[in-house]
Amino acid sequence: MAKEAAKILRITQVRSGIGLARDQRNTVRALGIHRMHETVEQADSAVIRGMIFKVKHLVKVEEVK
Repeated sequence: MAKEAAKILRITQVRSGIGLARDQRNTVRALGIHRMHETVEQADSAVIRGMIFKVKHLVKVEEVK
């Protein structure tokens, strides 16, 4: 059987982190996002999905492949 290609998530910060709790700011930073409207691509995993869930009000997520 052929392995399935890992899905990639494209994550873009759409709202500011000013005034957020420290753990939410750290989560956005851990996703690799450093400024507004910056887009990063991460492999789809349970860990990344959990981080996205925590800051879902700040980011926009698209599946790529």
